[in-house]
Amino acid sequence: MIVTKLDKTGVKEECHTHLSALFPVALLEDCSMRVFSNPVGSGSLWFDNLATADGTPVAYDPQARAFLPMPPFCANREVIGCNWIAPEQGAFCRSCAMTALAPDPSITGAFPNWATTEAAKRWAIDNLGRWHWFRPEDPGARPVFHMLAEGPTPVFMGHAEGVVTISVAEADPVLSITRRQALDEPYRTMIGHMRHEISHMLWWRLSLRQDFLDAFRTMFGDERADYTAALQRHYNQGPAPDWRQYYLTTYASAHPHEDWAETAAHLMHLTDITDSFVAAGLSSPEIPSAGWDPYSEPDAYRLIHIAAGLAVGVNHINRSMGLSDLYPFMLSDTARRKLAFVHDWLRRGAQGL
Repeated sequence: MIVTKLDKTGVKEECHTHLSALFPVALLEDCSMRVFSNPVGSGSLWFDNLATADGTPVAYDPQARAFLPMPPFCANREVIGCNWIAPEQGAFCRSCAMTALAPDPSITGAFPNWATTEAAKRWAIDNLGRWHWFRPEDPGARPVFHMLAEGPTPVFMGHAEGVVTISVAEADPVLSITRRQALDEPYRTMIGHMRHEISHMLWWRLSLRQDFLDAFRTMFGDERADYTAALQRHYNQGPAPDWRQYYLTTYASAHPHEDWAETAAHLMHLTDITDSFVAAGLSSPEIPSAGWDPYSEPDAYRLIHIAAGLAVGVNHINRSMGLSDLYPFMLSDTARRKLAFVHDWLRRGAQGL
């Protein structure tokens, strides 16, 4: 079981989602995984679109990974701008159905922040679907999300036995920047939160397999070590001076559970950075072929090498505009081995292979 916490690291992404007039575009995040075909005409669609350029309503089908021009649309389409297809009229889509608790609408900003948070969840869930997680062919449990708004008391994000608790308030740009600075986490983002907390849930599922637990403890250490004491020690004393040799982030060094969650989140970051690069039609000597799919790559070290190379190039572009590096993390040999371990289990774990 993972207790609640605030310290996560996510990769920075610039985003906004096209919603109805209920939610200003500036409040939402836009991302660019795959570029999709317009089902009713020319032009392309992005993952977050609710309509084509000429105004024809469309919705995303996560099973087909394509846009459709006809209902049934998700019941949350008019509420929070969800652009996914539902199984039947009046039903929730695959992603929204995972949300068991919605935020209190009486709290200021709750629904716009919830819309942004759900958009990040759809992004993360669809990415994982490329490895068959949480799709119909996946025989295991789905995550249950509690999406909570913050009143006078902050909501602490975390995972416990399949339930992922998320503070939608962190979708607010002012609060997000404040907490990034207070916690010294410049890459703290909602997509980063989603990937980190869902990674805890994935560990919970995989831990039902003894072969996974044995391999995990060899690679990451014994997760049965006192979690609360480990976090107290981390916050009181900080990481060991040589943490960069063994971990991706300081928080990963706190406990094996956090090492797994940070490493798994970073594997998702690196894979999606690479996939988005390919989807945007960009070219690089690092890319093996025009039709290469990072999510289908069986060689983890090859994927990590390509992703790291692309990240260095994009970092250089960001610096030309005076922006922070997209991916500033150092990948030690140990970190690469851990990333490869996660890659192996995420690619085969959903179907129990």
